[in-house]
Amino acid sequence: MAQTTTRFFATLGALLAALLLLSACGNAGGVSWGWYEVLPTTPRGRDNFFFLLSGFWLTIAISGVSIFFSVLIGLFVALPGLAKDKKLRAFNRVYVEIFRAIPILVMLLWTYYGLPILLGISLSPFVAGVIALALCDSAFEAEIFRAGIQSIERGQIDGADSLGLTYFQKMRLVILPQAIRRILPAMGNQFVYMLKMSSLVYVLGLPELTRRANELSVTVYRPLEIYTILLLEYLVLVLVVSWLVRRFEKRMGANVLQGAH
Repeated sequence: MAQTTTRFFATLGALLAALLLLSACGNAGGVSWGWYEVLPTTPRGRDNFFFLLSGFWLTIAISGVSIFFSVLIGLFVALPGLAKDKKLRAFNRVYVEIFRAIPILVMLLWTYYGLPILLGISLSPFVAGVIALALCDSAFEAEIFRAGIQSIERGQIDGADSLGLTYFQKMRLVILPQAIRRILPAMGNQFVYMLKMSSLVYVLGLPELTRRANELSVTVYRPLEIYTILLLEYLVLVLVVSWLVRRFEKRMGANVLQGAH
């Protein structure tokens, strides 16, 4: 754990050093750089830098809310795929194949512009983004849950049946706790994937990280410098999320070992 933490902060330190190096690149190599426009070494650069950072919370919020609902939907979609009823299994397959096949960008546009026409309602960019991201990701979550549940040994299920547990008790008390521990790495990968895909919500006008970068780019016209900062912002976000997921996985693994003793 200590080594992982050290590597994490060493990476962040390297990124900070890279930013400082970039700020020192005035007109190096005959190229007119404009890092002063986006780095907090000048008053104007400070304003632009914090303008770019202002999209952090919306990016985190839409990613977190979307993954929360996609996990819930994915679980409820996965259970029919394990049923003996062919109609329930067919529902699972149809749902998974449809939402796994639709590109997220297309789903975002259809949800924001098409769904209000069908339902006669209005959707904010945030709500439309959450719906689109959650539906597309829920298909992958359903497959992850299905694989995790199917990996549980038959003896565990037979033992739960011998205790007279109902289907929901068996799932809640016996199967799902074990399955979730096994699928944590895959779910962590999906959260990172959702974090990156949230950048597409800029097309709806939501002022998250990518939208902020686009707005500033057309104002100061420094696309290389601005999108480099955007790249580093997402890199830091993904590194932080990956670090937290690994810590959570290790904590869960330690709990399992302690329970075994």
